[in-house]
Amino acid sequence: MADDKVVPCWIYRSDKKLETYLYLAAENGTDVVPDALLRAMLPLELVMQLDLYVERKLARADVEQVMRELKDRGFYLQMPPTEFEKIDPRSGMVH
Repeated sequence: MADDKVVPCWIYRSDKKLETYLYLAAENGTDVVPDALLRAMLPLELVMQLDLYVERKLARADVEQVMRELKDRGFYLQMPPTEFEKIDPRSGMVH
């Protein structure tokens, strides 16, 4: 991602879907999220605002993929970990 060194994002937690997070390229930028997905997640609660860059580590997502999707689609959906990932954290990141 050489052309975009820093990508701002706003992270929202779904009150309906445990451990499901919606990363948005703009604060309150839910207009880019498909209606069915948004309805399934509402209400949303703002958790934090971050500036993403390649060197930044995210707990359960690949930062470069998140940055790419924020730039291309305006949002990134982080799903809950699978049961296997909960047992063996070395199994990889959730995408």
